[in-house]
Amino acid sequence: EDVAEADAKLLRLAKELGGKIVTNDFNLNKVAAVQGIPVLNINELAGAVKPVLLPGEVLTVRVIKEGKDAAQGVAYLDDGTMVVVENGGGRIGEEFAVTVTSALQTAAGRMIFARDESAS
Repeated sequence: EDVAEADAKLLRLAKELGGKIVTNDFNLNKVAAVQGIPVLNINELAGAVKPVLLPGEVLTVRVIKEGKDAAQGVAYLDDGTMVVVENGGGRIGEEFAVTVTSALQTAAGRMIFARDESAS
């Protein structure tokens, strides 16, 4: 109940002052939008400034563990994005260049698929 009351006060204040709301709260974001109050969603902003990685681009990763398939390695970008590296399973602990093959947006975030070209 306290949260709903705090949200209501915040919405009323923003409306009275002509202000904007900056939040990562999904429900507050939706209610503010319905009431015509400008909202900046921090999660959307973070997603918008993540670099776009296109197939064919080369990046350097450090594989930290095996993937679901023994031939796969798993690495993470600085922003927490998981990179599944084909032919990277045998290179755990190594830092090396990979070529992006595809990207997938999931509810949990973004996943990048890449290939260790030196293993081909």
